[in-house]
Amino acid sequence: MTASASATAKGPATRELILEHAYELARVGGLEGLSIGTLAADVGMSKSGVFAHFGSREDLQLAVLDAAARRFMAKVLVPALSAPRGLPRLRAIVEHWCEWGREHQSGCVLLSATAEYDGREGALHDAVVAQQAGWRGELEKAIGQAVAAGHLRADTDAAQLGFEIYALMLGLHHDAGLFGFEQASRRTRAAFERLWRSWQP
Repeated sequence: MTASASATAKGPATRELILEHAYELARVGGLEGLSIGTLAADVGMSKSGVFAHFGSREDLQLAVLDAAARRFMAKVLVPALSAPRGLPRLRAIVEHWCEWGREHQSGCVLLSATAEYDGREGALHDAVVAQQAGWRGELEKAIGQAVAAGHLRADTDAAQLGFEIYALMLGLHHDAGLFGFEQASRRTRAAFERLWRSWQP
């Protein structure tokens, strides 16, 4: 391998290493807590070395948000797609989402970002809105499939049910950190059983 080819291969790997460390820092301090100086020290690089991969702090924050969204989808949606369409798949999404909540009791980049940027303007706010809207869209798609399969009532309001699912999961994240995951998970699952029944034929 030539020196130029080696450098070309090393670039993406270094970027991923920086992103990995930035993601872990953001889990604790949020995207706004990301410091180029702290990150550079954490990965053993200079600030200019980090900036060589991310042109600005905002570019880094956007990349971390995107990485978090890809992790979430890989953990929650992708495994659920192996379940049959309809309520089984919707249940699988919720189960995998609960597992995500268990693994991210110490901090979820996606949830903290909604609080950090909900009242702001700019690229980060727009990216958060797009990510959240995209996820709502996936939920509504799964709900529509459950309606088509006859597992949910024909008059099911997909947007409303999607909102209710999301609200229960927010409750799980909230209570898991305060009162422990097991108690929060037990109450969340009980609430979901009532929710499914309320929308079934």
